[in-house]
Amino acid sequence: MSADRRAKIAVLISGSGTNMAALLYASRLGAPFEIALVASNDPHAGGLSLAEAEGIPTFALSHKGMERAAHDAEMDAAIRKSGAQFIALAGYMRVLSDEMVARWEGRMLNIHPSLLPKYKGLDPHARALEAGDEMVGASVHLVTTELDGGEVLGQAEVAVMDGDTPETLALRVKMAEHQLYPRVLGEYVSRPYDTDWLLGRLREMALALPESEEQASHGSPAFKITGKSGKFFAHFADRHHGAEQIALLAKTSGQDELADLVERDPEVFFRPAYYHASGWVGITLNRPDCDWDQVQHWLERSWRAVAPKRLTKLMDAADEF
Repeated sequence: MSADRRAKIAVLISGSGTNMAALLYASRLGAPFEIALVASNDPHAGGLSLAEAEGIPTFALSHKGMERAAHDAEMDAAIRKSGAQFIALAGYMRVLSDEMVARWEGRMLNIHPSLLPKYKGLDPHARALEAGDEMVGASVHLVTTELDGGEVLGQAEVAVMDGDTPETLALRVKMAEHQLYPRVLGEYVSRPYDTDWLLGRLREMALALPESEEQASHGSPAFKITGKSGKFFAHFADRHHGAEQIALLAKTSGQDELADLVERDPEVFFRPAYYHASGWVGITLNRPDCDWDQVQHWLERSWRAVAPKRLTKLMDAADEF
């Protein structure tokens, strides 16, 4: 992946930072991310010294004597100043405020030493041994306001051996974590450039519209109103005719609006080859700051442009509730 497409990551730690180190060295072996900042709530955390030795910027601020929201605000300011696009929690032993979680919704990951949803919170290894589990492991998940309750993005299993204690189990699970976290984080931050993932998300949104179906058009995925006479309201363009963009093609009101959109925001909107002659606009999807609410808006607007009135009336009625 080119340097300009490598995601910038802030890693938050509270201790020795072994998972941070796994992420750091993976980033130097070709992973699609780079560490922009290592930050900690403990100025004496061992991982800070490692980061500094490796030339990674660090930030430390003790939470002692500070309100949670105030501490989170200071951490957030440092993270944003670093240019980080995502946060990876790696042994960060602080419960984040709802405000902090909301600010980084969908862009904050954590690793937890259990096969979630089992054993959220503390002492997962002891609880697994007490339950007689044969397999334990680690999970990488998105951070939400529910403790260890966000979408699980990947897991690694570790077998329980005879005579295991919470301590021996923790050592092997930690080794699995060091393999799992870089892989899952790399896959997650690469989504904005992954054709299959972009198409899957667009497909889900398009097919949620009333009486819509997918049908290939000129060899590419497209979406139309159901039935032989149904009209197309969206096309998926994967770098068509040498273009760099993976895009949604949607209907505009005509050439004037198309020209205005492209002039106003050329990073998002463009004139797609051939289609622009009929007033279709390209909306770039393969960018890290893709606004999916905006994509939803254009899908729905384009659908309304070709849908029968009975369907648009049903949509309007549903929107009232």
